[in-house]
Amino acid sequence: MTHSPTTEPGISTEPVLLFDMFGVIARLQSEAGKVRLAETAGMAEEPFWSAYWSLRQPYDRGDVGGSAYWQRVADALGTTFRPERIADLIEADLASWSAVDDEMVALIEQLAASGRRIALLSNIPEELACRYEQQHAWLKHFEVCAFSCRIGHAKPEPGAYRWACEALATAPEQILFIDDRTENIEAARAAGLQGRLFTTADDLKTALGVG
Repeated sequence: MTHSPTTEPGISTEPVLLFDMFGVIARLQSEAGKVRLAETAGMAEEPFWSAYWSLRQPYDRGDVGGSAYWQRVADALGTTFRPERIADLIEADLASWSAVDDEMVALIEQLAASGRRIALLSNIPEELACRYEQQHAWLKHFEVCAFSCRIGHAKPEPGAYRWACEALATAPEQILFIDDRTENIEAARAAGLQGRLFTTADDLKTALGVG
């Protein structure tokens, strides 16, 4: 019998570990990066971020590319972004999501070296996925990299978890999903996976029983 992380302090079995990336292995957007983005758009921060996030899911899911996404953001803000501005926005957006947590990267490498099955399920647009593939060799450690832009589903949509389970050829209850967002954990549990809310690398190491 597996033990649910909601009621047990540790994880006593060895399920497949399915990691979120941003907010777990990679850092969330930096404050400097966020300021640069809003300044590049030439918009006040409150309406800018409202449009940025409200239109993000189709971009993450791969329904639209970067240029179309930023055109939609411009439309929502009642303005127009010229192609040069869109190129600058795409680059500023990529830069804002570029930092990683070295301690978590080391944990991923440690888990891989021990033979543990690990996989990735991330909401990420194609341009950012390509950037990470170019810059981060540690992605090779994951048995499956389920990037939302390539699987047609973005968390917390049920299809994202179903796709990952099928790709891993593993029953949902034998997979532990680790994410920093409560709504994504709840959706994973609703899909039958185990779920653990990420807080710190040390907390996760303790739960997994690794040094």
